[in-house]
Amino acid sequence: MKNLAILGSTGSIGRNTLEIIELFPERFAVKALAAKSNTSLLAKQIERFAPEIAVVIDETRALELKKKLSAKTPVEILYGQSGYRTAATDRAVDMVVSAMVGAAGLIPTLDAVEAGKDIALANKETLVIAGEIVVEKARRHNIRIFPVDSEHSAIFQCISGNRRQDLDRILLTGSGGPFLSVPQNEFFNIKPRDALQHPTWQMGKKISIDSATLMNKGLEVMEAKWLFDVSTDMIEVIIHPQSIIHSMVSFKDGSIIAQLGIPDMKGAIAYALSCPERLSLNQPLPDFTHIGALTFKKPDVKKFPCLALAYDACEIGQTLPAVLNAANEVVVQAFLSERVPFIAIPDVIRKTMDGHIVVAHPTISDILEADRWARDEAAMILSGK
Repeated sequence: MKNLAILGSTGSIGRNTLEIIELFPERFAVKALAAKSNTSLLAKQIERFAPEIAVVIDETRALELKKKLSAKTPVEILYGQSGYRTAATDRAVDMVVSAMVGAAGLIPTLDAVEAGKDIALANKETLVIAGEIVVEKARRHNIRIFPVDSEHSAIFQCISGNRRQDLDRILLTGSGGPFLSVPQNEFFNIKPRDALQHPTWQMGKKISIDSATLMNKGLEVMEAKWLFDVSTDMIEVIIHPQSIIHSMVSFKDGSIIAQLGIPDMKGAIAYALSCPERLSLNQPLPDFTHIGALTFKKPDVKKFPCLALAYDACEIGQTLPAVLNAANEVVVQAFLSERVPFIAIPDVIRKTMDGHIVVAHPTISDILEADRWARDEAAMILSGK
């Protein structure tokens, strides 16, 4: 029996994780559930999975959650940073599913690493903004990080069983998002509802916008750099609209190994939970005869400049990835609130990055300060000050 803490249980990854756990009650037990503010769904999850600990963002949500539960429900309700830390480090937990959205997932994930918990990592921002520190702490504490992103799970599976010194290149695939074929001069008219209509994946709002701008692919480049200990120039992004090939790896002899499957996160989540064993999910296979052809193209970084900005941040490193990520989170929320147009997203990120003085060899405190500065700076840019 593997005991799990799920950070971000009410989000897309968290919900999918719980669906898998429900299929295998003899293999997994939920010891802690943590969410932000969706107390209605969290209450249902608590009643179904009976965790010992439940966490929300603040005291107000904690009181809301308590009112929605039966008085006899045996769960300890916590809130805030100390609550997330408790969930991530609980002695009974074997693995932490890190599925919180954005930079908020960094500190709880670090706490889990330092507590010696294996990590099923869906929160890519943890490695984007503090990859070197997280990876070093994982080595020091002898814990394993299993990727949950479908692309990184694919790479992980393709590399397994091969010598790392034979690795030549990582071919990171992406659908291209909902605007792949939309002319750039029509980007002025894009509304949040349009950007949320991903052509192949069902995802949360923030990651859906990141997919529409290709920022998500840029964040995945940075995540891959640290997960697989490769240089940025060894990672190539390839647009693959069908989303059947989740990623590929090439080796020095010219051979390429690809991992294929339907565009569904359950396979990647299940493999992170059970590796090296594969769970019987009864997932359908891609209907290759119906699909007919798998197509590929280079990403257009002039049309989607967020990808180029992410590569720049990855090359420079230090505190710049934290600045890029924070500015992106701020401007994406502004777009979702219809306060700025879609085309403003890369401009705000670029201006924020240009104003940052990079801190070399940053500590966690330096990274958190860069994150705070970038959020304030992006907000000022948005306000026109």
